[in-house]
Amino acid sequence: MTRRIAIVGAGQSGAQLALGLVAHDYRVTLVNDRSPEQVRTGPVTSSQCMFASALHTERELGLDEWERSCPQIRTVSYHGESTFRAPLDLPAQSVDQRIKAAAWMERFAALGGELRIQECTAADVHEFARTHDLVVVSSGKGELGGMFAPDPARSPFAGPQRALALTYLTGAEPGAELAYHIAEGIGEVFTMPALTASGCCDILVLEGLPGGPLDHWADVRTPDEHLRRTFELLRAHFPALHERFAGTGLTDESGVLRGRLTPRVRKPVANEAAGRPVLGMADAIVLNDPITGQGSNNAAQAAAFYLENILRRGADPFDADWMRHTFERYWRGWAQWAVAWTNAMLRPAPPQVRELFTEAANTPQLARALVNGFDDPRSLQPWWFDAEEARRFIASARAERLDQRDYRTALGQYATGVAVVTTTAPDGRRLGVTANSFTSVSVDPPLVSWCAAERAPSLPGFTEASHFAVNVLAAHQHDLSRQFATRAQDKFADVELEEGIAGVPLLAGVVARFECRAVRRVPAGDHVIFLGEVERYTAPGGQPLVFHSGAYHVPTRHPDC
Repeated sequence: MTRRIAIVGAGQSGAQLALGLVAHDYRVTLVNDRSPEQVRTGPVTSSQCMFASALHTERELGLDEWERSCPQIRTVSYHGESTFRAPLDLPAQSVDQRIKAAAWMERFAALGGELRIQECTAADVHEFARTHDLVVVSSGKGELGGMFAPDPARSPFAGPQRALALTYLTGAEPGAELAYHIAEGIGEVFTMPALTASGCCDILVLEGLPGGPLDHWADVRTPDEHLRRTFELLRAHFPALHERFAGTGLTDESGVLRGRLTPRVRKPVANEAAGRPVLGMADAIVLNDPITGQGSNNAAQAAAFYLENILRRGADPFDADWMRHTFERYWRGWAQWAVAWTNAMLRPAPPQVRELFTEAANTPQLARALVNGFDDPRSLQPWWFDAEEARRFIASARAERLDQRDYRTALGQYATGVAVVTTTAPDGRRLGVTANSFTSVSVDPPLVSWCAAERAPSLPGFTEASHFAVNVLAAHQHDLSRQFATRAQDKFADVELEEGIAGVPLLAGVVARFECRAVRRVPAGDHVIFLGEVERYTAPGGQPLVFHSGAYHVPTRHPDC
């Protein structure tokens, strides 16, 4: 039986998820408040700078049709108390959401999906829940967002943290850089090249602290007034940008946007008491301030996580527990890192962040690590947030004899599987780390090895433990790879476990598992090699998770074999 799914909201996440489901023969209803033509000719909705990891989710579905025509953003620069510039490992791009959403809706309808153009209320959502197997709300507008209860534990802000003004400009010299300018105690500006309906353009976003000099939009009514006010504020607070964009104009009369939002996280399930639960996605649940450019990236990642979980559900019901699990996979595997970084950027910079920015001006390796955090905020852990870790990171970058990031990129050309190594420390703590250094050493006796970082907080526990387990991850477990690769109070939260030899926690659903007695530890540079003798193993098989060139992949059979 073909399952029926309704998706409310045809933005980055909703349309992307709808197209992914239609490609797998689901009966999908996509609901949007405007037609493709109304979206195409309507007001701009965002600045949508999308980085490589998010663009990858589009490419996997064949949705990257603007890749050749859109300017490539190859570097990121920071201008504040210090100035630095560094390349992105892979280019980013910004395609006007008006172009993308309109084209995706038309493509969805052409593929046989049901496209409904209507204002959608909470009552409409309840009706969709009655007639469909699953309803996903990807729009947080109006009363739709109010369907989902706030999650106070994940939402530290009670009100807007910035006054926002977005402008699409044409006529500037073409560039290939995302530039971030900060005026201490006033606000920020970021600019980037983009593609809009009339061709290449530049997007300029002003972010002002509420009540400050950049929060000066209440009397602006028309696009021309918006443009004049933008230049007035640039002239007063960012003269270099005023000089660069002098003489430019609006791409179109709808190329401006003003407003303010409260960064928030909501609980992902609504209408549970009525017995027909509804699942929230993207901005409906996780709404970030655009200060770190994570909005569209989060939306694309959410669509990818949700699609994967829906496909894996098969004929089982989309109940509330499954909905919570689906969101938590996305939260653990991606959103929590973007939210933590964005919330940190909205606050005054702590001393270690100021030191990181100062040192980045003279240390290219450090600058590169900072700018590539835009692509994967997880990579900023823990040194962005912890003063001691920041000092260590700076010292390591200063002492590098070669560009370690570039060296890791070269090593990343060797494709590997991904494993989570787990153990129970003598004091009873459960420990786990992600490793792609796992390898077979000997068949007789059955020996395996893996490497732990010398500064890993879990190293003492692994060193003292008598046993460890190597859990080889399945293709759908990339969220666990991320979860165990970063610091957290409880990496095992919401993870399905079994108990192994010596009480070692074992991950469920893996493609193979090796329970080992620790037999030797060998210091090796900045890592420690652990050698273990396999005492028990299981290998149910399946699609393994593969890591290559900085990204997760799934294996395919070679066409010549």
